[in-house]
Amino acid sequence: MTTLLVSQPNFADHQTPEGHPERADRIRAVEDALKGMDFAALKRRNAPFGDLMLAELVHDASYLARLRDARPAEGMGQIDTDTFISDGSMDTIATGLGGALSALDAVLLGEVDNAFCAIRPPGHHAEIATPMGFCLINTVAIVAREAQRKYGAERVAIVDFDVHHGNGTQDIFKDDPTVFYASSHQMPLYPGTGDPAETGVGNIVNAALPAHSGTSAMQAAYIERILPALEAFAPDLLLISAGFDAHVRDPLAQLEWVDEDFRWVTGKLMEVSERRCGNRIVSLLEGGYDLRGLAGGVRQHVSTLQGR
Repeated sequence: MTTLLVSQPNFADHQTPEGHPERADRIRAVEDALKGMDFAALKRRNAPFGDLMLAELVHDASYLARLRDARPAEGMGQIDTDTFISDGSMDTIATGLGGALSALDAVLLGEVDNAFCAIRPPGHHAEIATPMGFCLINTVAIVAREAQRKYGAERVAIVDFDVHHGNGTQDIFKDDPTVFYASSHQMPLYPGTGDPAETGVGNIVNAALPAHSGTSAMQAAYIERILPALEAFAPDLLLISAGFDAHVRDPLAQLEWVDEDFRWVTGKLMEVSERRCGNRIVSLLEGGYDLRGLAGGVRQHVSTLQGR
């Protein structure tokens, strides 16, 4: 199994205030976690700049203009209570997008089996018309649309194991039967969406997990709901919104996943991918705000993608 790691050289150019959980140290923690002989076989690539106009594949026509208007000439601006944009943020989201699209190319052209993109800021909360929840553009949604536009993928699946529901991804695809979205998340918790009754046009699966639940509740959610629905959808490509904030150490939620849970869920998704889409997986970093928990989860996720 050949795995590509896409890194983002300018990850620190997106600035957030001191003490903000979505900070540049997150990528440093991921990079440190993926050093050493266990990860020597990773194929490594720096993210190139991507074309931000591709955001219009999923966001409305005025979305980028609103981001540019909110961006200060120097320092930081604020979009909402939690979401900030700095003078370097547009370049950062452009490389995050470029890295994810580079990973898509590598996987769909057969250069590698799968890929993990260590990029920030996260994206799955960004809705069609609204940046929110630390997220400026919905990178995973753009990648899904580009897989359809550029490569003719007929059915793209996105599975999101971030502890927070990906309201933005659901908002974008809820009326589109060609894109499947499944999320396991703590409920109730920000952003308040993700009720199991929210099913789109039959393409949305929400598995809500109670606070303080751990391995058994998570495994039941995947075995009973998410994995059978993913199998039945039979995607051409699997995208993963890989958030590591369900970890027991994370300060923003109350699920009790441990490192090994990220290995288990990754392995189960790979089993379906092997049967349904030739192992084609592109995984994008979303949340994860305790650096030790993030590093432990990422190590398990990436080593499993490598087939170890």
